[in-house]
Amino acid sequence: MQYGICPLSVIPVRNAPEASAEMTSQLLFGEHFKILESRKYWSKIRTAHDKLEGWVLNGQIDFISKDEYEKIQHSEENEHCTDLISYVESNTGILIPILLGSSIIKSKRLPTSFEGSSIKSKQEKNNLVKIALLYLNSPDLWGGRSPFGIDSAGFTQIVYKINGYNIQRTAYDQSAQGVALSFVEESEPGDLAFFDNASGTIDHVGIIMENNYIIHVNGRVRIDRLDHTGIFNNDIRNYTHQLRVIKKVI
Repeated sequence: MQYGICPLSVIPVRNAPEASAEMTSQLLFGEHFKILESRKYWSKIRTAHDKLEGWVLNGQIDFISKDEYEKIQHSEENEHCTDLISYVESNTGILIPILLGSSIIKSKRLPTSFEGSSIKSKQEKNNLVKIALLYLNSPDLWGGRSPFGIDSAGFTQIVYKINGYNIQRTAYDQSAQGVALSFVEESEPGDLAFFDNASGTIDHVGIIMENNYIIHVNGRVRIDRLDHTGIFNNDIRNYTHQLRVIKKVI
């Protein structure tokens, strides 16, 4: 078994070992993973925080030892960047741009200095909405997890991850976590609301705010009204998503 880490601001994760394959997720700087299969140009990986599997280019990743992987996995000193964009400096003086949500870790393979804003990876539900608001107006991008392109489940996942909680990568898988609530009125800020499509499949998720508002991704990260029917978009004066279930995931 080999192990790796993301040394760049963002790396696409694809569903097949070719550049034209669908991007199903992204790695942000400092995120680590296991390497399940290695080819000439591509490696199949399994991410540490959510066990997502996909393909990345070998030229975009760094390899680390098993001991280094375990150290990162169990460290209580890891932090996450809370600047929209910042920089880390390598031990050779090279500046590497990193994005909101990137992992600031203690690693021999990434001996870097960081002087931007960050938050320790401790579990703090009261901070979820505050972090979510940092992504406001980020564009909608299927497979994205960064402020320059993000999808609904990538948005909820990275907001939770910054606050020390690991949840799954897709809205459907996230909906299987936690405890269901019967009414919108029972929810608290930071709880997740899930929505289904015409076929009844859960394909959208957002973070509940105070006073029956929700922050979610629809064209961009935006704030809309939430009620027992679903998400009401004031711009078009219509419902855009049908509510399926509300979950207290943490």
